[in-house]
Amino acid sequence: MNIIRAVKEMQAASAAIRQSGRRVALVPTMGALHEGHAQLMRQAREQGAAVVVSIYVNPTQFGPHEDFNQYPRDLGADEQLCEREKVDAVFAPSNEEMYPGGTGGAHAAATWVEETVLSRRFEGERRPGHFRGVCTVVAKLFHIVQPDLAVFGQKDYQQLKVVQRMVHDLRFPIEIVPAPTVREPDGLALSSRNVGLSAAERAQAAVLSKALRVAHDLFTEGEQSAHRLEAAMQRTVSLAPSARLDYAQIVDGETLEPVTKVQSGNVALIAAHMGKVRLIDNAIL
Repeated sequence: MNIIRAVKEMQAASAAIRQSGRRVALVPTMGALHEGHAQLMRQAREQGAAVVVSIYVNPTQFGPHEDFNQYPRDLGADEQLCEREKVDAVFAPSNEEMYPGGTGGAHAAATWVEETVLSRRFEGERRPGHFRGVCTVVAKLFHIVQPDLAVFGQKDYQQLKVVQRMVHDLRFPIEIVPAPTVREPDGLALSSRNVGLSAAERAQAAVLSKALRVAHDLFTEGEQSAHRLEAAMQRTVSLAPSARLDYAQIVDGETLEPVTKVQSGNVALIAAHMGKVRLIDNAIL
């Protein structure tokens, strides 16, 4: 497995892969890798491509009062997981490599990529600048790695749709491959932030997936009122003492606009603070 730190070296490695007749698959991550990330790597491998995993905690998608400094980092363990999954290359750049103009202050980067429609609500509304940082770093990674396809998890559903829209609008010649959410036995979606939960918070965290199941079951039984499904999700989350609901809403699966009458293909989105940790999840109805 090739471990690469420099942009020019990554570009050369990708060019060599393509010259050998293989496609390049990118799995973008912020490290703190877990079984959910491993599944992304396997799905990339199933495409018959050489797999490149990027490991970079992107500072520009964190707000000033968010958990950038506390975000879990263990590059050694991450590289071991990539080795186990037979990844071809790990791209783990420094801030200086990714943002040569700097990320803040007088020397802040001057060039940004921003999607302005799908990112308006939910995470974009509550985390100003978040999706600008996501789109910018993903565009940079696409430029550096030059992948033929990239795998993104459906757990971050809004992010997936924003990236798909960016790829469409900017005509990146890249296939975006969605990967299903990987869950713990009790339903909690795997996330690098789960390590920040206390034992009591972890025991209650599965309430998010339970709320999604309640909405899904009600819809399956014939309920089409988005208001009733959302109220059911809210009631379910309220049963967990540590949970503070941020939003629970049914939206169109493509536009992310809220709906009133629920149809197949709509998506239930949910976000809640569990103690100091903020968790998100979703379910396609």
